[in-house]
Formats: sequence, C-alpha cells, structure tokens
Amino acid sequence: MKGKISKIIDPYGSELPKDYHKVIKDFGLQTYNHQLPKENRLMRREIVFASRGLDLVIKAIKNKKPFYVLSGIMPTSQKIHFGNKSVVENIKYFQDMGAKTFILVADLESAAARGIDLKEAKKNALEYHIPVYIALGLNPKKTVFYFQSENKHVTNLAYEFASKITLNEYRSIYGNTEPSRIVSALTQVGDILYPQMQEKMPGVIPVGIDQDPHIRLARDVVNRTKSKYGFFLPSGLYHKYTPSLDGKLKMSKSHPESFLELPENPESACRKIRKALSGGKDTLAEHRKHGADVEKDIAFELLKQHLIEDDKKLQRIYNDYKSGKLLTREVKDIACEEITKFMKKLENDVIKARKLVPKLKFVK
Repeated sequence: MKGKISKIIDPYGSELPKDYHKVIKDFGLQTYNHQLPKENRLMRREIVFASRGLDLVIKAIKNKKPFYVLSGIMPTSQKIHFGNKSVVENIKYFQDMGAKTFILVADLESAAARGIDLKEAKKNALEYHIPVYIALGLNPKKTVFYFQSENKHVTNLAYEFASKITLNEYRSIYGNTEPSRIVSALTQVGDILYPQMQEKMPGVIPVGIDQDPHIRLARDVVNRTKSKYGFFLPSGLYHKYTPSLDGKLKMSKSHPESFLELPENPESACRKIRKALSGGKDTLAEHRKHGADVEKDIAFELLKQHLIEDDKKLQRIYNDYKSGKLLTREVKDIACEEITKFMKKLENDVIKARKLVPKLKFVK
C-alpha cells in the first residue's frame, strides 16, 4: 500500500506485536539477559524479555547511586485487568532496589486521547487505581503521586518539547498525527523526564512493548536538550503481555469474559479460567500418551506469570502436564485454588489501601 509506514508500534491502537524476537530486532531493543540483581518472578521466568538503555540503571543500582522508576495510571474506568499487575510488580522491584518512585495519573492524556472528563478520571484514580496499586505492593510512603493536570512542570516541559520534534519524526514513531495523540505523547515525555527536574539521575519505565514509542520520543528529546537540561537518557524495561483467556495476545477490558479484573470475585474468576483456552489433547488417551501443549495453555500461563512464586513447584506442574500425568482439569483446579487465595487477599488489601489514599500528598 503506497505511503504505508512499516515497523510501527501504536500505544493507542488495538494491533499488538505477536513476535517478541522480531520486535527486539525491528526496534533496536536489547534482549533481557538476567542482568538485574535479585530478580523478581517476571525477570527470572523471562516474562521481562527486553530493555532499552538499561545499563545506566544497572550501574546506579550496583553503585548505590540515585535513580528513579516511573509509571502512569490511565484512569479511563474503574477496572484494571490482571496484566497490569506485571507493571506494578516491576515498579515494586525497583522501589525495593532503592529507586525514587513516581506514579502519575494520566488524566490529561485520558481526556485528549480517550475523551474522559478530568473529574471522572480523578475519581477513578483515587477510588480504584491507586488503592489497587498499593494493595499489589507499592509502598505509598516512598512514592510521589501526581495528576498531569495539576503538575505545571510536566505541562511546561510538554510545551517546550513541542519545538524539539518534527511532524515527520512523530509520524515515523507513531504512524499517526492526530492532534490529541501528539499532545498526549508530548505530555508523556514531560512525565518521563519530570523526576530529573528534581535531580539529574537515570530512570527506568517498566511497560508493555506498546508503550515503547513514548520512551523513544523521550530519548530523542533528551538528545536535543542536552545543552539546557543535561538529562540522563530514560531506560525502558518491557514485559510480555498476560494473554487473554481465549488465547489472544493480550487481556482487554473491552472483552469482559476474556480478562480477569483486579480484584474480582473468586467464583467469577474461576468460572472464566475453566472456560479458558487449554493445551490439553482432545481425548484422555491422547493426552496421556502425548501430553499437553503447555505453551498454549492459559491456566498454566497464569500460574507462570502471576500465581505461583515457587520455581520448583511450577516446574513440577509443567513437567507433569507436559508428560500427560496432569490433566487440563487438574491444572485449572490448581489455577482456581491459587487465584481464589490471591483475590481474597487482594480484596482485603484494597480495603486497607483505600484508607491510606486521603493521607497521600500529590505534587503540584
């Protein structure tokens, strides 16, 4: 097709890359090779699969120098799917490694790109998103929170950076030049670099690969503002998606039966898991003889990514399922048992976290 731009990742679209190895090659990423100390579950099991410019952060951790971790909340509704848990876990990892932690509420972006009213966005963030993040392990006492609409440093940076990029460059990164998306992207660059207005230091943004365009744009802006700001290039750390329960690449809030909400009633979650795509064979005899195609099995993927911390326990389940010793029903039973424990604990922790939110201080 004439004029079509290839090799685009669209953070606002529904098309997602399916070949992670190809993504690494096409977009100049580095394969994650277990470089970080005291890895969490996602890193150990290579759910974290790639990075961009991570050496600066690794060096800061090793030398006990200041660095930061930053992530954003998109407050479009009072729903978070299970896949968002990966972001929070990686934020917590860097926070535990000593990172100065920043969580922004992307209310301006949700207004520009998603049409969400600022008042509604604030309500969603305070009543739902932030309590869930805290319940998942984020330490609120060691975290700086802010709303994009209330942080003048971020909006001022976004306006200044608008003069540092061209429309063609924006198109080459995003493949789209809608004004609302340009404004959103520039605001995100302001967010990514805002912590360095307080202190010049390396920073890491843990995200799904669909958010890499923002990191690439931020790195371009850093290179063009060196003489004025002397910012460190921000780093990206990328995790694989938690697949949809029907086997598609990524969970989506637009398909309620194919994603798990945080938190969700355990009975509802188990019902969905029992209907999820499996890797078991069609007949018992065939399954016992040939074993499961474990890599296609969604229940096992949930155990691997989110529900079982013990590597040896997970390996036993994998081996038994792969050999045909374990049946699909039994693997789903294990997943239901684990997710029931997880959801009950999370629900209680969210209730406790909501009591902390009024005490939080938001930067303006």
